Amino acid sequence: MALRCGIIGLPLVGKTTLFNLLTQGEAETSTFAGRTKTNVRTAPIPDPRLDFLAVLYHPRKITPASLEVIDVPGLTRGSGAAFLAAVREVDALIHVVRAFRRDDVLHVEGSLNPARDLEMINAELLLADLQLVETRLERIAAGKKVKGELLAEQNALRKCQEALETEKPLLEAGLTPDEWQALRHMGFLTTKPMLIVANIDEEQLKAGDYQGRKEVEEYAGVRGIPVLTLCAALEGEIARLEPADRQEFLREMGIAEPGIERLARAIYRRLGLISFLTAGEDEVRAWTIREGTNARAAAGKIHSDIERGFIRAEVVGFDDLKDAGDMNKAREKGLVRLEGKDYIVQDGDIINFRFNV
Repeated sequence: MALRCGIIGLPLVGKTTLFNLLTQGEAETSTFAGRTKTNVRTAPIPDPRLDFLAVLYHPRKITPASLEVIDVPGLTRGSGAAFLAAVREVDALIHVVRAFRRDDVLHVEGSLNPARDLEMINAELLLADLQLVETRLERIAAGKKVKGELLAEQNALRKCQEALETEKPLLEAGLTPDEWQALRHMGFLTTKPMLIVANIDEEQLKAGDYQGRKEVEEYAGVRGIPVLTLCAALEGEIARLEPADRQEFLREMGIAEPGIERLARAIYRRLGLISFLTAGEDEVRAWTIREGTNARAAAGKIHSDIERGFIRAEVVGFDDLKDAGDMNKAREKGLVRLEGKDYIVQDGDIINFRFNV
């Protein structure tokens, strides 16, 4: 099953605009609150390494890594149950918070205050987890005997309850690996990796600042959450340009690369994902694996036969290949090596698997 990333926030903060940019989609956006439809689409992960390999191999096909992205309707008063149900289905969260100024798009809370908006969503997630913990504790207590695995779960749940009652997400509850194991079935919300996106306007982009920035960065810093600042309206203009015009526009604006590409890669990293690459005349492709995956398991991402019949992995790091110029020169310099099944694959490894079935 593909990993899923949910875009969350209050209504009218730019969630669907961001969704369209990430997924190259055309979901309908609105200037008034009230959307109830959940949008789902696959987002490619931009990777300049594929462009370099395409020049070397002239493949018939280029396939980037991808993630499934869910555009969750904005949280409004009374919509908590539907909002939380959608959040439970994803593996990571992109929390979009509004900093942009626009008179024709009313703020649902009546004023711009990004830190307040972050706290509103956070409170819903904390409360949902607390209710889950309390319900489970009541069920355990109602049983005749609490011992063994149930006792371990009960003790872990009490630690969770204490953290949540002091408004700490469960990632800050100080649970041991064994305690997390005891709670593996719970489906908590405040354990999901999160990324905050501050959606700003062009004037704020030029100024390099926005109202509430200090408070947003303090909120995120305490919780260890990365923050990206992005002007979704400008990113939309960039996306509509032809490739040559796009590069010229970015140079004029003093922007190294589109923010949406930085965001896609940041989500990928936040999920603990990396890519290994395969290259040939048929296809240049990025394969998604979790950080820490060994060579044999990585081979299984391509095909179960390759994993089953794994012999060796022929590996060269992308930077080594790029510095050498091509694969033959990389071999001449001794940069291509053979690795066994337990080799931990690194981000950007270009791998040719040897196998026999």
